[in-house]
Amino acid sequence: MNWSGWYLVLVLVAAIVVLIVLINSRVRFSPFVALLVVALGVGLAGGEDPATIVDSITTGAGDILGDVGLTLALGTMLGRLLAESGATGRIADAVVSRSTPRSLPWLVCAAAFVIGVPMFFEVGLIVLLPLLFSVARRLELEGAAPSPYASVAIPAIATLATLHGMVPPHPGPLIAVVWLGADLGRTIVVGLLCAVPAIVVGGPFYARLMAPRLPVRPDAELVAQFTETGTGAGGGVGPDGRRAGEPAPVPLPIALVAVAVPVVLMLARTVAEVALPDGAVFRQVTTLLGQPIVAMLAGFLYALFALGLLRGRPAEELRTSLAEAVKSVTGILLIIGGGGAFNQVLKDSGISDAVGAAASGLPVSPLLLSTSTGSATVGIVAATGVVAPLLAGAGPWYVALAVVAVGAGSVGLNYVNHAGFWLVKESFGMTVGQATRSHTAVQTVVSVVGLVMVLLLSLVLPAGA
Repeated sequence: MNWSGWYLVLVLVAAIVVLIVLINSRVRFSPFVALLVVALGVGLAGGEDPATIVDSITTGAGDILGDVGLTLALGTMLGRLLAESGATGRIADAVVSRSTPRSLPWLVCAAAFVIGVPMFFEVGLIVLLPLLFSVARRLELEGAAPSPYASVAIPAIATLATLHGMVPPHPGPLIAVVWLGADLGRTIVVGLLCAVPAIVVGGPFYARLMAPRLPVRPDAELVAQFTETGTGAGGGVGPDGRRAGEPAPVPLPIALVAVAVPVVLMLARTVAEVALPDGAVFRQVTTLLGQPIVAMLAGFLYALFALGLLRGRPAEELRTSLAEAVKSVTGILLIIGGGGAFNQVLKDSGISDAVGAAASGLPVSPLLLSTSTGSATVGIVAATGVVAPLLAGAGPWYVALAVVAVGAGSVGLNYVNHAGFWLVKESFGMTVGQATRSHTAVQTVVSVVGLVMVLLLSLVLPAGA
């Protein structure tokens, strides 16, 4: 790579340093404003046409808000309904009553695994937040964990990130399966063999080490709306999950269905896209219903009726409560939009390509090279184009290993230019440093363990046809 390419890499490093300084120095810029300032500076320093920099910023912000923002808004309203009906309290009671401080991270991993199979990282976290907050709130009241919110956040992040990168039929690795011509069955086997150790090390093990050192607590209003301590327009909910005027707490099966509706719809879409031909009617239906926005909307509508209107809550009270719920995440939405703007400028200025070119020029194994690009689905798409020519003549097991290596690399070093970083930071009330030691570190641990497992498996699985 020539000097201009390395210059763009240095611009990226400098941009991250400036962003951290703006947020954490005495200036104390809002992360949203800091992201916009740095995005503008990166565009200019990276040589992007000044006339198009603003277009990059608005396109990046609009794309990520259309993708994640709408889902977050629906998930927030769903979470408010779950909390005010006592549903999340019932689920949290079921989890906590069957766990100890030692076993709780494993149960959180299990819940995140079930929910995260069909979902992108941000969507899965949004769906899990009501449960995570309710469990953490229970632990906080009982004094059962030194940092309850970190204790549940770390295992959830590890599990969702691992599934996001390594295990088909999750949409991310499924892209690499198709583009590299991998065998789906073999890839699922390899993905699970690599994912389980990654989840264990990045989740419960890392949580035991790091959670006591991360005394984080989300914004009180956000905690209130996702737990039974919340107050809607019609008053709060008691410890048994009962609102004023309600005959009994919401039954646990109804509470579970409210959480399961979006999960099942997204999973049905993934299965149908793998198992059915393009023109199949059922596939077309599930493709629509399984889109994250549509699936979350379906879950919200179910909860609106099953946990609200049919249980006697006045429609006007519900509308007021849900409006307040969306207001509480306005700041998070703006920060996610800022992250999308920053990321788009990195792409349009050529910095992302420069990073990929720097990595692709290294004399390393195709399996190691597969880990070198970007983040998440974008990184998977970029890496498959680099790696595909290197797999000519490789056997099906080796191609499956390459798919998982691509996915493992895609989740590593997930930092300030990614929406997931800001969603975790703001949701759990973290500083940038705390989010780095939790979100970024966990995803990097998952990435490294996944790669190590790929390399170990490559020693025993056949490389040839």
